[in-house]
Amino acid sequence: MSDPRTSKSHGRLSVRASRQPRDLMAEPQHVGAWTANIVTLFPEAFPGTLGLSLTGKALADGLWNLRTIPLREYGLGKHRNVDDTPAGGGAGLVMRPDVMAAALAKADPGLPVIYLSPRGRPFTQARARALAEGPGMTLICGRFEGLDQRLLDARNVEEISIGDYVLTGGEIAAQVLIDTTVRLIPRVLGNQASLAEESFSDGLLEHPQYTKPALWEGRAIPEVLLSGNHAAIRDWRMKQAEGLTKERRPDLWRAYQDGMDPAKDRQLSGASDQSRQHREHEKD
Repeated sequence: MSDPRTSKSHGRLSVRASRQPRDLMAEPQHVGAWTANIVTLFPEAFPGTLGLSLTGKALADGLWNLRTIPLREYGLGKHRNVDDTPAGGGAGLVMRPDVMAAALAKADPGLPVIYLSPRGRPFTQARARALAEGPGMTLICGRFEGLDQRLLDARNVEEISIGDYVLTGGEIAAQVLIDTTVRLIPRVLGNQASLAEESFSDGLLEHPQYTKPALWEGRAIPEVLLSGNHAAIRDWRMKQAEGLTKERRPDLWRAYQDGMDPAKDRQLSGASDQSRQHREHEKD
């Protein structure tokens, strides 16, 4: 009889209950699986939450690969410096292009390279879906005042933002991109049908959800959801989704009505606001 601790199933490595989260990245990479390369000064930040729940199980099952590239290993001099003072003066430090290029050379070739940056295009469900359909991605986790522009231009790096705010570094943002994308890979979620009803799946926010008990603190589940009339339920959910989107995300609502990319709508809205503010300033 074979040892159950070393036996394999369906060509994948067996899962040992004693493993720590980072052990998931120490195992051999699964050929052909969707792969995330992460260039970071803090490889110990991974897998983080990506090693838990469904994404963690999918990682253990070989449905996707996670690989960190420690940027410090490619630093210069005695102290492995990865940054220097900004050209033209100013506060802070800028990540060197030669150091970053050396680290990127160790990433899987052919994958799109993405830099997590507050000045990047807003990350959307549509972009996540497109990335999930590809072979993977290489993420650059920035620090300090950012990354030398020459590296971004030379390596055709895509800049993506997860929101209009600034983080200490790109590691948390990288986990957001990976989590959003990996869950769209077939077989990662137990119920793929649930993806069709999520927020942004059809350009709208998701409708409200309810479960047992039917009455809680004097609040009842809407009767239509208990009616068994599936057509009425679908109509109710659509109206709820439209109402919430119109109220909370007018940019998504405009894009939904016009068939426009929500990210482009936000950019146009921002340009319109700047133009309006400029006209008002001239009047003053």
